[in-house]
Amino acid sequence: MPAFAEIAVDPPLADSYRALLRSEGGGIAPAAPSEISSAVLERVDLPTIDLGRLTSGGARERKACADAMARAASEWGFFQLTNHGVSRELLEEMRREQARLVRLPFETKEKAGLLNGSYRWGNPTATSLRHLSWSEAFHVPLASISEEGCDFGELNSLRGVMQEVAEAMSRVANTVAATLAEKLTGHGDGAPAWFPAGCDETTCFLRLNRYPACPFAADTFGLVPHTDSDFLTVLCQDHVGGLHLMKDSRWVAVRPRPDALIVNIGDLFQAWSNNRYKSVEHKVVANAKTDRLSAAYFLCPSYDSLVGTCGEPSPYRAFTFGEYRRKVQEDVKTTGKKIGLPNFLKHPLVQ
Repeated sequence: MPAFAEIAVDPPLADSYRALLRSEGGGIAPAAPSEISSAVLERVDLPTIDLGRLTSGGARERKACADAMARAASEWGFFQLTNHGVSRELLEEMRREQARLVRLPFETKEKAGLLNGSYRWGNPTATSLRHLSWSEAFHVPLASISEEGCDFGELNSLRGVMQEVAEAMSRVANTVAATLAEKLTGHGDGAPAWFPAGCDETTCFLRLNRYPACPFAADTFGLVPHTDSDFLTVLCQDHVGGLHLMKDSRWVAVRPRPDALIVNIGDLFQAWSNNRYKSVEHKVVANAKTDRLSAAYFLCPSYDSLVGTCGEPSPYRAFTFGEYRRKVQEDVKTTGKKIGLPNFLKHPLVQ
């Protein structure tokens, strides 16, 4: 391992690593090796859904596509889409613009209010290497992309590309969400008009992620294990890989497929579906040799929207997205980790 003085990472993630390493007495906390593992895991292909069968196929093809999607959402919580309607040219343009954005000097990204001040890096609340994410991101509210006050600096073409990507991913997200909801409600003419409740172009987010090459990859998360606090996420990733998810109580590595979009179920959809669909824990592992880029669209409702249910009885009490977010933030601050849906069970689990 190189000496700290020889390491220059933009953003200065090595400084966070060094501080946490010292606070842990010069070594990794005892639980970390099993959580942050460089061991070779089983590499899996996610269930693949041809979305073209849903949007342009006959009735039999549409049903088969919807059934496969619901099965993957129940058994995996993740699946990948082909023929999704988002052009390869647009995704490649987004990747080029994203690479230009993350290559800006750290001081520019951190202090200039770029993209509505949405820049974040590392994890300022981390008290252990188990809580440190070796990554940076712009987590941009869609509503701000088109606002005149949103600063894009010298990246004049970025705004238009982000708008196009957000609109394209929004179509995918809403198609998938409506299809999955219809499978549970039994509505033959599509999902109820109110689903997902309170989600529109003013409430969702586009997140541009970069995972820098990490000299401590064996001991470091690119993104700590978590579930997503939304209805669902649509992810475009590059060829590098690094996404791991929990399947049958063990971690598996997802084989990257750059031409496909990945969809994963979020906590709100699990609650709405009465646990029929699964919000699955996942993480990103750090890479020692190369950067990884990804872009994610988060289908989120307004903060005052009730999450609701596909039918009673529901195991969860009524709650709004705002309540959920506040409780997640409170738990992370006080315990160092997200607890999530168990907080909202009508009959809490006995510890």
